[in-house]
Amino acid sequence: MNNLFRGTGIALVTPFDENKNVDFDALKNLLVHTQNHVEFWVVHGTTGEAATTTRQEKREIFDFIAENNPNKLPLVYGLAWNDTRQLIELIGKSNLEGVSAILSASPSYNKPTQEGIYRHYMEMADASPKPIILYNVPSRTASNIEAKTTLRLAQHPNIIGTKEASGDMTQCIEILRNKPKDFMVFSGDDALTLPLISLGADGVIGVIPNAYPKEFGSLTRAALKGDFEKANEYLHQLFPLFEHLFVESNPVGIKEILSLMGIMKPDVRLPLLNASKELSNKFEQEMKKIQKLQIA
Repeated sequence: MNNLFRGTGIALVTPFDENKNVDFDALKNLLVHTQNHVEFWVVHGTTGEAATTTRQEKREIFDFIAENNPNKLPLVYGLAWNDTRQLIELIGKSNLEGVSAILSASPSYNKPTQEGIYRHYMEMADASPKPIILYNVPSRTASNIEAKTTLRLAQHPNIIGTKEASGDMTQCIEILRNKPKDFMVFSGDDALTLPLISLGADGVIGVIPNAYPKEFGSLTRAALKGDFEKANEYLHQLFPLFEHLFVESNPVGIKEILSLMGIMKPDVRLPLLNASKELSNKFEQEMKKIQKLQIA
């Protein structure tokens, strides 16, 4: 199964209309825009504004994506909670038909110890009918999944990989050096995809590929083939966007880029706010430069 996920996964955004309702027409635009250039889609992650979509909306969104997936891309479902017992109950009640794996961020707000994080995931993995991909994003959860904890969890047969968004390259190297052969490591930071693949990572679960799936998919595939010169060309082309992508929080930046492309409206739900004019202008300037660049 793990080969299904090797490459580029997109943390899909959830388009909203001006009334903040899910915009399924725009979602279809996004799926068509990305479907031929990446290896899998991730639904209901941070980028999909999972924190402010209802359970009913989540089901409707997932079903719509599954029905509009002509290439049969694997679908990874975001599912996390800071109460282990409630998370296991939620897994039991969820319709996971069509789900290839679950991406689950470590518990937020509680700030558990490493042993608490370990036991949380072990109980989840024991209960889940689908394989688990860990998601380490300390900037949002207020706690880090340390390398030694990830490596302990990697021994569980139902935990197949991790999305590493710690930004700690030393930690990533320790995981990559000592992980089981089949345990997958994904970059959780678009800008670090190339260096992490050079160290042995399997790909990325990214944000920018929503807007530039062909370019980012090509970057990842080139890196996985060892063609780092070509991968660097794509990285240098896209890098100016990375600098501004998260300054007003995610997915504000990527939605503004997609709006400038005409794929969807830029709307997000409170407490997030749409991109400022200043940020929009920066994206517009950088996108014009990208249009002028050509990669052989």
